[in-house]
Amino acid sequence: MDPYAILLYLILLPISFSTAYSPAPMNCTDTTRLCTSFLAFKPEANETLSVIQSMFDVLPEDVTVEGGDGRGYVFIKKNCSCADGIKKYLTNTTFTVKSGDGYVYDMVMEAYGGLTFLPNTTRRARYGAVVSLRLLCGCSSGLWNYLMSYVMRDGDSIESLASRFGVSMDSIEKVNGIDDPDNVTVGAVYYIPLNSVPGEPYPLESIPLAPVPSPPLTVLQQIKWIIRRMCHIYGLSSKCLTEERRGHSKDPDGQIRFHILGKPSFCCGSGRYMCCTSADWKQTNGDSNNQQITIPKALGSHVLDMEKPVVFTYEEISSSTDGFSDSRLLGHGTYGSVYYGLLREQEVAIKRMTATKTKEFLAEIKVLCKVHHTNLVELIGYAASDDELFLIYEYAQKGSLKSHLHDPQNKGHTSLSWIMRVQIALDAARGLEYIHEHTKTHYVHRDIKTSNILLDGTFRAKISDFGLAKFLVKQVREKLRYLSDGRATTKSDIYAFGVVLFELISGKEAVIRTEGTATKNSERRSLMHTALRSAPDSMSMSSLKDYIDPNMMDLYPHDCLFKVAMIAKQCVDDDPILRPDMKGIVISLSQILLSSVEWEATLAGNSQFNSDPILRGSSFINLYSILRNTLRQ
Repeated sequence: MDPYAILLYLILLPISFSTAYSPAPMNCTDTTRLCTSFLAFKPEANETLSVIQSMFDVLPEDVTVEGGDGRGYVFIKKNCSCADGIKKYLTNTTFTVKSGDGYVYDMVMEAYGGLTFLPNTTRRARYGAVVSLRLLCGCSSGLWNYLMSYVMRDGDSIESLASRFGVSMDSIEKVNGIDDPDNVTVGAVYYIPLNSVPGEPYPLESIPLAPVPSPPLTVLQQIKWIIRRMCHIYGLSSKCLTEERRGHSKDPDGQIRFHILGKPSFCCGSGRYMCCTSADWKQTNGDSNNQQITIPKALGSHVLDMEKPVVFTYEEISSSTDGFSDSRLLGHGTYGSVYYGLLREQEVAIKRMTATKTKEFLAEIKVLCKVHHTNLVELIGYAASDDELFLIYEYAQKGSLKSHLHDPQNKGHTSLSWIMRVQIALDAARGLEYIHEHTKTHYVHRDIKTSNILLDGTFRAKISDFGLAKFLVKQVREKLRYLSDGRATTKSDIYAFGVVLFELISGKEAVIRTEGTATKNSERRSLMHTALRSAPDSMSMSSLKDYIDPNMMDLYPHDCLFKVAMIAKQCVDDDPILRPDMKGIVISLSQILLSSVEWEATLAGNSQFNSDPILRGSSFINLYSILRNTLRQ
């Protein structure tokens, strides 16, 4: 025999033994079966929570960590289903190739430690490519609540696993069909039956809190800012206490009267404006300093204890909009028209409503006087005439998100970049999280949609239009494209937010017209139902490709877009209990934004990227370049 052939055989022999074992998935018969399962995974030291989320396409709350002796394992919760065709229990994820050297199979097997079901392929790796994977999972026959996939390692035994996870050896042997518990295969996947969720919550300190880099302040700048802020707050407090004593009075019948202010006042709970609630209007004649508005005690007392009003005269409002000129019209909202105004040297948006919309008018005032957040549109004040009501808001220079998503070029806008879309989604999520979880009284917006998400001069998002936040009226039933049912809970807001995410990805409206002319052979369908129609139980980049906004020109990280789509899919789940909460969504979008910024930064040195004026205009790339040049100096 050729000695070179013998030598080659001896070299390849250990390799063949080390890779001969291919993990076998669990068999199934019912292709409609869906269950919750867990995967035991031992991350490397540099694999943080965000990396684990990316590898397994999960949210932070789906990851728990093993306590006790610190083995370093995490447990991933995944939906497991019976794959049609091959009749095996599998779950889906995606893997982003980190290097252009080597083969995809080797990279995947090394990254997931034997949890993947991937044929041995000679496909070469391409840097940045997104690979669809299937992971080994299992569903219990009913004797246990969950099955957990575990890759057997050196030193493991059936006895040690039983002790470690608090189950009997018999149960592990029964699930896996083991005859001899002393004969186990290292590298094989075994299924551990569980009756409770394994592990402990992932430590919060492991989650980065600042997703967007910003230029650091020097210590001196920080001290100066704190001093100025403290002085400002102290001055406002003194002014508010003085005006509180003289700013309003009570009539003998118990009604409260407020003087209409002749100049701006800034004593509101946010430190920016003043506002309050009001109803039946009585206005005296004469100078604005002597005019008053009367508020019935039943409507005003509980709100006025917290805030004081800024009330503008009708003459001021009319003058600031050039008599409500068509040239000042910004658009039409749910309950009225919105105009641009210059009021007391401040740009404002003025909503003009008929007096029949008193409920919606009061709802906005009552909510916006109590909640103040950078991602909620700030209410400045209000005004009234005999038959009209007016709400005055801060002005959002870039208009609504809707106008920038749907046919933006014909509306004079450039298309939104991927980074802008993720930042807008995160801003809106933070605004919703605030009213859902961080206010003294929790609120449900009930009308989340792209036309109610406004953009300021830097394309940061603010939620507007709180007309339904307190009162549930008939129009809610007509908003089925955003609300899954008639019940108004935080979960209905989350459903609507999921639809917004689909719009951000696709650039299409919440309701789209299917094939056919506008009047014949066509049908209006929900965007998210159409997008999910081809893959109701799973989702992949291939199933999404027809719904990705072509205006992004394929300039987005595929894994990040897929993760946003997965969040959207979870948000519109038919079962409200299975929808995530806004806190988890905010954390996930923060991680996605951070990954997207890192992805975009890698393009900063690309000559084609720098030659494109639209791409070069990205604020994040400019910031990255500034920081890079500063460090070089």
